[in-house]
Amino acid sequence: MSQPTPRNSHALLDTLFHNTTRLFAFLVLALLMGIMVTLTVASLPALKSFGFHFFVSDEWNPVTQQFGAVVPIFGTVATSVIAMLIGVPVSFGIALFITELCPAWLKRPLGIAIELLAGIPSIIYGMWGLFVFAPWFADHLEPWINDHMSTLPLVGHFFEGPPMGIGMLTAGFILAIMVIPFIASVMRDVFEVVPPMLKESAYGLGSTTWEVVWNVVLPYTKVGVVGGIMLGLGRALGETMAVTFVIGNAHELSMSLLMPGNTISSALANEFTEAVGDLYTSSLITLGMLLFVITFIVLALAKLLLIKLASREGKQS
Repeated sequence: MSQPTPRNSHALLDTLFHNTTRLFAFLVLALLMGIMVTLTVASLPALKSFGFHFFVSDEWNPVTQQFGAVVPIFGTVATSVIAMLIGVPVSFGIALFITELCPAWLKRPLGIAIELLAGIPSIIYGMWGLFVFAPWFADHLEPWINDHMSTLPLVGHFFEGPPMGIGMLTAGFILAIMVIPFIASVMRDVFEVVPPMLKESAYGLGSTTWEVVWNVVLPYTKVGVVGGIMLGLGRALGETMAVTFVIGNAHELSMSLLMPGNTISSALANEFTEAVGDLYTSSLITLGMLLFVITFIVLALAKLLLIKLASREGKQS
């Protein structure tokens, strides 16, 4: 009996490797489709009962079996926007300092500190937010916000309310603290892959540090920077326990960021074990499907942004 030649053996191994990796790739797609189908089927009772009214109603009453998703949607979007408005500039500053301005002896300790912050469990952030940050926020920051920002035109109503400490603004701050290590780590890593020759050439032409970062580093690393921001946004949209501790968990629609609210993830965490009846359970699963859709839309928009940025490369601005 003839033995297989090394060439045939290598071809067999290559085919096996190719088919195995293809199976793994299609397994991911199958898992994604399975999640989508499962959420859609489980959401049908609520969608049939309430229709489009479910997405525009702020009522949430398990006793009367009336449910609406406006409050969790508003809370999810509001806290995530607050987190990104705070977290992205701070993360950019941290990454810029570590890669461009930090003394060599301090780079490693700062990098380790950021990685340690990223590894802290979310429930620890929630406990710290509830027992430490929220009382300090109520005693020191919220009175100042009421005095100075509630009177501003157009946006003043966003900062009205009693200084309770818990609320959507507090949740946004906690989320910002949580996403900063992720975004800063990604930005630091992508900033470090910029060829030193490019930066040295810009400095040689008389550019300042800011000009080098804005005109050399950011254009070279824009894909990685956007990816880091999307990573942080995904963490903010889906965060559960930390938000549950500090947001107040109230199904009441209020335009004031100082008032208690709710997010999709915190509503699921609080009520899923207490859901009685198919309609209540289906309404909660519909909230989960909404969070899935929101995350998908955010990622799709990020991909479109990257495609648009790539299409402009090499063109005169």
